[in-house]
Amino acid sequence: MKMKMNWTYPLLAICTTIIFIIVWAFQTGGRKSMVCKSLPQDLGLEEKTQDMHSLIFDDLSPAEMIQVNRYLQQNLAVLLVDPSEAKPSDNCIYSITLQLPPKAEVLEFLDHQGRRPAREALVVVYFGNQNDPNITEFLVGPLPNPTYHRDITVEKYGGKLPYFRRFMLNNEIKEWNTFLKKEYQKAPNFMHKVFDYNRNNFMYFHAMPPGFESGDRLIWIFHFQNVSGFPLHPVGFEVLLDVSSLNISDWRVKKVFYNGQYFEDMEDIERQFNEGYVKVAKVEKSPPDGGYSSLKQRVPPKGPGPLHYEPRGPRYSITNNQVNFMSWSFSFGTDVLYGPRVFDIRFQGERIVYELSLQDALAVYGSNSPGLMRNRYMDLSYGLGSNIHTLTPGVDCPYLATYLDRHYFVDTSSPVTREASICISEQNAEVPIRRHYNMAQSPFYGGLVDSAVVFRSITSYVNYDYIWDFIFHQNGAVSVRSYASGYIQSSFFFGNASEFGNRVQEWVLGTIHTHSFQFKVDMDVGGKLLSITAVFPKCSIFISLLVAPDTVHWQNYFSLFLHSEHSMKFMASPYYGIIY
Repeated sequence: MKMKMNWTYPLLAICTTIIFIIVWAFQTGGRKSMVCKSLPQDLGLEEKTQDMHSLIFDDLSPAEMIQVNRYLQQNLAVLLVDPSEAKPSDNCIYSITLQLPPKAEVLEFLDHQGRRPAREALVVVYFGNQNDPNITEFLVGPLPNPTYHRDITVEKYGGKLPYFRRFMLNNEIKEWNTFLKKEYQKAPNFMHKVFDYNRNNFMYFHAMPPGFESGDRLIWIFHFQNVSGFPLHPVGFEVLLDVSSLNISDWRVKKVFYNGQYFEDMEDIERQFNEGYVKVAKVEKSPPDGGYSSLKQRVPPKGPGPLHYEPRGPRYSITNNQVNFMSWSFSFGTDVLYGPRVFDIRFQGERIVYELSLQDALAVYGSNSPGLMRNRYMDLSYGLGSNIHTLTPGVDCPYLATYLDRHYFVDTSSPVTREASICISEQNAEVPIRRHYNMAQSPFYGGLVDSAVVFRSITSYVNYDYIWDFIFHQNGAVSVRSYASGYIQSSFFFGNASEFGNRVQEWVLGTIHTHSFQFKVDMDVGGKLLSITAVFPKCSIFISLLVAPDTVHWQNYFSLFLHSEHSMKFMASPYYGIIY
């Protein structure tokens, strides 16, 4: 009995120690901070230097944006209105973003210890309160404490930018809605009996571009029920606004469309409705959650699925805007209009790509309704970068990913922070880099696991969500991959609608459309004269190449792989292309 007691206390002590270690491991080994400036890793002098050099591509900080805004407020000698209150006839600062230095200056600095290029901001200013309203672009620098600004508009575009080319301000769109509500009062009987209108039961889309001729500001406004998932609840009512004038009191309705019929204005549709000439569609009022458009799960979850796991922690490191992963290094950023981009991509210390960046996302529609039949969205005009939002761990990215904040200054009076809107993680590629099983001789197997670092962000604007991935594989391959999600943009089902898409509900047409994604690839493979423009439409991929003589040498094997309708992969690293 005494011997048993002698063993009891040591066993209790050992068990307590084990439990303490397990609890400590779980508490310290969970999800990383949502904001990561760096991951602890011992870096050599060369890597530290490269990390500091990466700051040349780093997005503007909120402090820099504030300084630029303050400088222009004090030095432009005009009244600048807060964009949230600006009317078309006002002056305002539309956007402040990083101005990338010329490539030649950057390479001289990175590769030959040349002078560090000045850090500058590119600022877009709307001058509506002038005799000659226009859009002006300024370079402001040097940052962080600017002392000069320079108008580069004529130098960049070959002339002044006319004011009608400006992107829409959110306040301008609000003014449209206010104007529409006043117009509705001209057709009270129609609005009440057809839509049970109560000033709050509409949501809107607007068609782009605003007209067919240069100078037009003619906007078709589509109406939807104000419920969750409203893009799937059209009501068949569209209004064409002429908002060309900078004076809001001069705006007017040019045309009204309802359920296949055109009318001159709101007074006309009211008169014809009262006379019984309007064909009314009996559209049921949808519940607040949207019913069939709700994102609520239809089937109860069956329990958690498989999870991403890093047995020894992350194998990549992040310092400032620099990522190092095995043989890879690259700098990353996000442009407020163009979206995610990476620079100075190196494999085994050799630069293979100077810039790999998203340029635009287009959507071209067809329909028998007047707005969508002319719709040609160029999503950079809405901000592919400013419309990335907080990512959800375990859904949008692995739980163990590193989440980073981004900061923007567009259509605002102060910087806006999108928390955890970028994620970086190492992921198993789910297929081996190479493998072979041989039974012809003595059975043997050889294979290599493929894992890659993924730099991801997601653009969400109104109905669409675009997932952008930049992927770096261990064998020297770089992939760009995109996914489209969210809601379709629908139109009202009437007449010959089935010729323009598919019926998804009684009054809902899933309109025919094509997506097209544009990426820029500036490659430095054995030289600096190889550039690629890649366009990814929904059904095919086009790659155009400009290759200078002797640019690609045999030891720098280069190839393009078109993997899927929304994916491009290329390799440009010494000796590694042969394994593919």
